Amino acid sequence: MPKKLYRSQTDKKIWGVCGGLAKYFDIDPTIIRVIAVASLFVGSLGLWVYIIMAIVVPKEPLDSSV
Repeated sequence: MPKKLYRSQTDKKIWGVCGGLAKYFDIDPTIIRVIAVASLFVGSLGLWVYIIMAIVVPKEPLDSSV
């Protein structure tokens, strides 16, 4: 079964985007969060990408077996 990108229901600070990306790429969520915060300082593109992902990427199903 192919991996799917979801917003995390369990490992979230705001909308679960960083936690979902970390689970998808199988890395520590702190690394994704540091990259996301650093992108906010570089320009506004990081903020827009985060907002768009929060809207477009579906929430992780409560049945975490998928």
